[in-house]
Amino acid sequence: MVAEDVYYPGDSEPSEFYMSVLLNRENGKNMIMYSTEGGMNIEKVAEETPDLIFNEEIDPAMGILPFQCRRIAFNLGLSGKAFKQMTKFVSALYTAYIKSDSSLFEINPVLKTSDDRIIAVDAKVTLDNNALFRHKDYLAMRDLREENPIEVEANAAGLNYVDLDGNVGCMVNGAGLAMATMDLIKQAGGEPANFLDVGGTADAERVESAFRIILKDPSVKAILVNIFGGIVRCDRVAQGIVDAYKNMGNITIPIIVRLQGTNADIAKEIIDKSGLDVHSAIEFQEAADKVHKVLS
Repeated sequence: MVAEDVYYPGDSEPSEFYMSVLLNRENGKNMIMYSTEGGMNIEKVAEETPDLIFNEEIDPAMGILPFQCRRIAFNLGLSGKAFKQMTKFVSALYTAYIKSDSSLFEINPVLKTSDDRIIAVDAKVTLDNNALFRHKDYLAMRDLREENPIEVEANAAGLNYVDLDGNVGCMVNGAGLAMATMDLIKQAGGEPANFLDVGGTADAERVESAFRIILKDPSVKAILVNIFGGIVRCDRVAQGIVDAYKNMGNITIPIIVRLQGTNADIAKEIIDKSGLDVHSAIEFQEAADKVHKVLS
């Protein structure tokens, strides 16, 4: 015999909900996103039935208020004991999100049992790395084996690196310039293979580390280096690129280098006279055209 759920008088049908807490970057407020469609891909729910997605914005100065917890429980169609349990659950979830300095707390599904208890069945929590100094106990539990090995290596080298699914490697200094560079690559018909910020000290050693990390990705067909020489001089960056290229000796893909700022003209001359498969560019459009050319 196959055991089946048995419901007793007073019991109700179990239900699954979706709930997450995250920051709404448009207005700087925290937001609880929730739906009656738990256990499903929330992106698919949002695309096909957006009316089943609810948002509750929370003023960080006020915190979550009781009426907001009640509104969430009401929108989920709950009543009685389940309603009260859900209001407590929502309040506890938001408190956990704030106290852990997380950037995301996602519970999917949130289960309402047949006896009206509210349980977190599965959870995904993303901690804000910038706040880990306040949570040394969390840091002690970190398991590097569960993380992207290339990102771990980049972090050890002092590089800000995020692995992406593209064919053009990026090496930049500054997060804003990195985002603009990735847009540039897409406009040129490519796809960024990574986000990599070398920071303000783009010396030969740092550049070589960045090259080695980018080249670990077999899908990379070209590398775009886009550096603004403010803190660091462009000629030093250019010489670092040439030295790194020669030290590695196994770079078989083209490299496009755009250096702007202090001594940019000297930097271009160093690149052009290197005799290596490195192409210099001055303007954004020129860099985009060269990326398009090497990908064609």
